[in-house]
Amino acid sequence: MADSLSTAPGEEKEKEDSERDRKAAKSEKSKEKDGVTENSGFNDKNGKGRNRNVSDLSLVRFITTELTRGYFLEHNEAKYTERRERVYTCLRIPKELEKLMTFGFFLCLDAFLYVFTLLPLRVLLALLQLLTLPCCGLGGSRLLQPAQVCDVLKGFIMVLCYSMMSYVDYAMMYHLIRGQSVIKLYIIYNMLEVADRLFSSFGQDILDALYWTATEPKEKKRAHIGVIPHFLMAVLYVFLHAILIMVQATTLNVAFNSHNKSLLTIMMSNNFVEIKGSVFKKFEKNNLFQMSNSDIKERFTNYILLLIVCLRNMEQFSWNPDHLWVLFPDVVMVIASEVAVDVVKHAFITKFNDISADVYGEYRASLAFDLVSSRQKNAYTDYSDSVSRRMGFIPLPLALLLIRVVTSSVKIQGSLSFMCVLLFYFGMITLKVLNSIVLLGTSCMFVKEANMEEKLSEPPPSVVSSRANSRAHRTKQVHTAPQQESTSDKGGITLTSVNPQPANMAESSAPTLPKSDSDTFLTTPDEDGEKVINSETGLEEDGLKHRTPKKDLLEIDRFTICGNRID
Repeated sequence: MADSLSTAPGEEKEKEDSERDRKAAKSEKSKEKDGVTENSGFNDKNGKGRNRNVSDLSLVRFITTELTRGYFLEHNEAKYTERRERVYTCLRIPKELEKLMTFGFFLCLDAFLYVFTLLPLRVLLALLQLLTLPCCGLGGSRLLQPAQVCDVLKGFIMVLCYSMMSYVDYAMMYHLIRGQSVIKLYIIYNMLEVADRLFSSFGQDILDALYWTATEPKEKKRAHIGVIPHFLMAVLYVFLHAILIMVQATTLNVAFNSHNKSLLTIMMSNNFVEIKGSVFKKFEKNNLFQMSNSDIKERFTNYILLLIVCLRNMEQFSWNPDHLWVLFPDVVMVIASEVAVDVVKHAFITKFNDISADVYGEYRASLAFDLVSSRQKNAYTDYSDSVSRRMGFIPLPLALLLIRVVTSSVKIQGSLSFMCVLLFYFGMITLKVLNSIVLLGTSCMFVKEANMEEKLSEPPPSVVSSRANSRAHRTKQVHTAPQQESTSDKGGITLTSVNPQPANMAESSAPTLPKSDSDTFLTTPDEDGEKVINSETGLEEDGLKHRTPKKDLLEIDRFTICGNRID
């Protein structure tokens, strides 16, 4: 009885385990069947598809599934919305870019017309004041104002360089370049483009050094002798840059006059190579601003080169208007290729770097701020010089070449010709004044839209260069360093005792540098003035001093960022 009672619970446990195994096997088989029917896509609403076996699948049902299956885009709404916004941004780029290009073109035109119209009048007024000064007496310590000194220097540079350019034979240069092969001319044209960028990057520095050397306050009269080498260097630069642009215009003229237009086609295809060199690079907002300014300068320079080519060709055909229509298709083709390359380049750069199309409005506002600030009473630079620093566009060599080409192409004989020249000069002055008025009104509107009116009333920065900041930091370290005093003991041996400087003296050791009026525009406010205690001096120092300061659009000149390609 005891054995039977002991074996009964064991048999019941075995029965329960077996039943559990059977149920688990049945559930697994049912899941496999359900999975097969779900993957096959033939689920019935009444649940009949769950009982179908794998043998029921066929090629027809697979093809039917491929033809009728669906998906839902709203499950990844953020991704597709972002893609759509990128498309909309690319479609907005041509309109926004051309707005910036048009505004920048008229800015360059204003600076270019200034050389022909207002600069000669300002030079004459300055010379007249200098000549009448002995009669009127010395009214102050300066003979001329700094702006008048700069104008006189520009006038002398133009006169000397024009006299030097008169010895250059344009016809001989044309035939010398025409005798070269197509490949040679293509290489020469590329080398000239690179040389033009290098000359532009260094030329404005030479001119700025001349202006500052001539106008800086001097205690001794001997210091004025330093203006002479700077002036000679500026004359040499303007002359060489004008010769370089003349060779570039002559090469373009040879391409226009070639029979098969192969050189012109190769030179136009060179613009599309620029897309490869810039599209697949990482760009930030400031880098794109640099490239946009470079494109504005390049487009305006190409327009002047095309004008020079048309003038030389019209002279060769005795100013026959029919020949102008022969040149017209090639001119349109060159301009259209330049516009197409700029649009494609900027569209893909903004797409790959997630830059909004609204950034071009900020670029216009920064250029407009330069124009409006140069008209203020506290302006510290001329507008033409600010355009040269911002865009790398130096109007003196280009204006010199255009004067040389016009005077050699147009013969002035008789009083009627002089009257025509005088009327043309008055027309250029009228165009300059109207262009300046329209630009000033448009710039005020852009500045108002960007909420930058308050910055116009602020005083100009006296120290904005990185050298001044590093020099001030260096003087601060010198003032806070411990002072060493030498004392002598009774035995005559000299000893040194170190007396640390009190912390209160460090507050007035270095003068505070005035902050630029553009430090708060279009910058990221991530510098909270975090302080760190120096272990050697025991003073508070800036914890972010080793970081590279972020520059805004108003502080970006064209060639100030190192490591970027010069465009």
